[in-house]
Amino acid sequence: MDLSIIIVSWNTKALLIQCLKSIHQEMGNGEREVFVVDNGSVDRSVESVREEFPEVIVIQNPMNLGFAKANNQALSLSKGKYTLLLNPDTQVKEGAIETLKTFMDNHPEAGVAGAQFLNSDGSKQNSIANFPSLATELLNKSLLRWFFPKTFPGKERNISEPIEVDSVIGACMMVRREAMGQVGLLDEDYFLFLEETDWCYRIKRAGWKIYHHPQAETYHFQGKSAEKDKKRAKVEYYRSRYQFFKKNRGARQWFVLLIGLLIKLGFEFLSMAIVCILTGFAIKKWRIKFSNYAYLLWWHLKGCPEGMGLKTINNH
Repeated sequence: MDLSIIIVSWNTKALLIQCLKSIHQEMGNGEREVFVVDNGSVDRSVESVREEFPEVIVIQNPMNLGFAKANNQALSLSKGKYTLLLNPDTQVKEGAIETLKTFMDNHPEAGVAGAQFLNSDGSKQNSIANFPSLATELLNKSLLRWFFPKTFPGKERNISEPIEVDSVIGACMMVRREAMGQVGLLDEDYFLFLEETDWCYRIKRAGWKIYHHPQAETYHFQGKSAEKDKKRAKVEYYRSRYQFFKKNRGARQWFVLLIGLLIKLGFEFLSMAIVCILTGFAIKKWRIKFSNYAYLLWWHLKGCPEGMGLKTINNH
């Protein structure tokens, strides 16, 4: 079998069905297998998939196991030469999956190929991720992409042909089984965020190349699962950054990152507190930002406990 497609979903029924329809419209009933791993949804996602797409293999978890662990459940069962990890909040444009597959067929050195993401209006999203460093995590990413476009490629750069990159965004990434067999599955120490970056890091270190393919266009309605609780989602993002540095950058860089992010958070918290006080807490978006910064600071002051992230929301 050439292709396995894996979608991990958590309470995104409407988007999930739309995603599956886009796969069916492109590929019909061609030779491929599709897995949906449901992480304890309560919105009838599983029932809807089974009713509308009976050929899809459904793995139903009683709780939210996180992105890495849920993907690994299907990866362990998949049989395809290539595996496409696909977010439920994506919609593949016609030819996108075939474009990635053909590219992988023609480039045996490619361990991973990722898509070009689009907003609903057709404008480009950032689809490439540099491996996290003190520069990317403590400085402004947009400025880095603007001043150093070759080192930090992004949507500002007009990319017309596939290019080799550090990592790709995992919402639509195709992985070669041979590379996967060499480095292992996703690291389950990541609950959400950066698990695909860590995977690309390991795959690249094993000698494979990572590519971004601009012609494989995919709509990405970003972060709908995480949007349900932004405070806890932000905690998971910070936790994943610390995990990547502990694992891949060493204790010294991890400590510098921790101190640097705490200084940034403290400054942002105080700035937003002043703005909210001066406006009498009348502007909602600023109140939300102030609340988010306060939550993140409190999480750090408590020693970064597990219970303040997304893991516990649907696990009781």
